[in-house]
Amino acid sequence: MSYEIGGFANCHSHVFHRALRGRTHGGGGTFWTWREQMYALAGALDPDLLYDLARATYAEMALAGITSVGEFHYLHHAADGGTYDDPNAMGEAVVEAAKAAGIRVALLDTCYLSGGFGREVDGVQRRYTDGDVDAWAERVDALHATYADDPDVVVGAAVHSVRAVPAEQISGVVAWATTHGAPLHVHLSEQPAENDECRAVHGMTPTALLSERGVWETDATAVHATHLSAADISALGASRTYACFCPTTERDLADGVGPADALRDAGATLTLGSDSNAVVDMFEEMRAVELDERLVSGRRGTWQAGALLAAATSDGHRSLGFAATDDRVRVAYDSVRLAGSDPGPGSLVFAAAPADVREVVVGNEPIVQEGRHVRIDDVARDLDRAIRACWERV
Repeated sequence: MSYEIGGFANCHSHVFHRALRGRTHGGGGTFWTWREQMYALAGALDPDLLYDLARATYAEMALAGITSVGEFHYLHHAADGGTYDDPNAMGEAVVEAAKAAGIRVALLDTCYLSGGFGREVDGVQRRYTDGDVDAWAERVDALHATYADDPDVVVGAAVHSVRAVPAEQISGVVAWATTHGAPLHVHLSEQPAENDECRAVHGMTPTALLSERGVWETDATAVHATHLSAADISALGASRTYACFCPTTERDLADGVGPADALRDAGATLTLGSDSNAVVDMFEEMRAVELDERLVSGRRGTWQAGALLAAATSDGHRSLGFAATDDRVRVAYDSVRLAGSDPGPGSLVFAAAPADVREVVVGNEPIVQEGRHVRIDDVARDLDRAIRACWERV
């Protein structure tokens, strides 16, 4: 007995964070202390190692039923800030890794220009920056041209955050996305500290600042959207912005629980992502939206299974620039998790796990059969090798 659904869309991934799994979760501190560990890893990667890690991680995603990924990509240059002979070598490594693993990719090339409000980039952040938005746009133009005819690749844009892109340069990213008809994603209000500093510098919330710069007039996705005012929620809803929640990461980093129900009621559309890839499990991302809401509200049933499944599939693909796909995922009901359940959205969302995925078809091509990746013989072995190689360099 089985149940078939469309492929999952993982709308927010930092693929290299997969190497942090099991190494950062037991410690104390906050998002900001976790970030220092992530920065150490970011400094160790080159195009070849990033390709190996991304290929294996995207294969893990395929095994979990993910057929499209939005890669929020900011590892643009060499570790010392120098430019590779091919300025897009890192981005191309990510795209080619996804293609090798058999899934679609929206490379959300991220503009990252400052180390905080009014601060220069420092340390590993030097590899993130192009210097200014015009240089960023010139580099991304070339990347866009490279993949313009590939239906399984979208080259989109991202504003890393209001702290990492000066306000006067945000409009340049908006202009690029508008000219190319590309999706535009942005980290929004993940931490209260970001909101406080934005108010201190600009006299408004990050949502209001991005609205002033035209971000919400594009095909935009607000990632996290955790700490929002009532006015912020109204603005995102009125603009029909996508709101990408990443519950497994948001709870791992103690970010908080975002107002998913209020955003939906205001007119925003929910999508989902694995973000730091602490786990790769879209079933868990779906049910966490409802279960976390139960904890903070004391109510059950704010999110129905069908709506959560749409967030993880069709709505997510659209937010990445894939208007429609014919991808298919078959979930088997022969595990102890699903034994005795009637196949359907309810049991799928609230009880299934990636191990229940038996078949994945991307377009017309089988990528997973009988729970095994068709192209990659041993995904776990490849992940182990790539991750150990990363930490040997740190």
